[in-house]
Amino acid sequence: MTLVETILVFAVIPAALYAVIALLTLRERFAKTPRYRPGQDWEHPAVWWTANPAGLDAGHAVVTAPAADTAPRRTAKGGARGSW
Repeated sequence: MTLVETILVFAVIPAALYAVIALLTLRERFAKTPRYRPGQDWEHPAVWWTANPAGLDAGHAVVTAPAADTAPRRTAKGGARGSW
């Protein structure tokens, strides 16, 4: 093997493979529209996300917060402990 063949096999070909893999993984970042940054104007309509779009209809009740004078009912046991 000549010096040129050795450099080609052990340096150029692996570098080309790394470059191809890097371009394949980064292509989405270059093709996407710019991300929203805090302080920019929001140009899109508001969207409420739900895991079940079929469950969003007028037949469901609205859940409201309990009155301020009622104490919350604690049902959980355990929790973080500060004793060592």
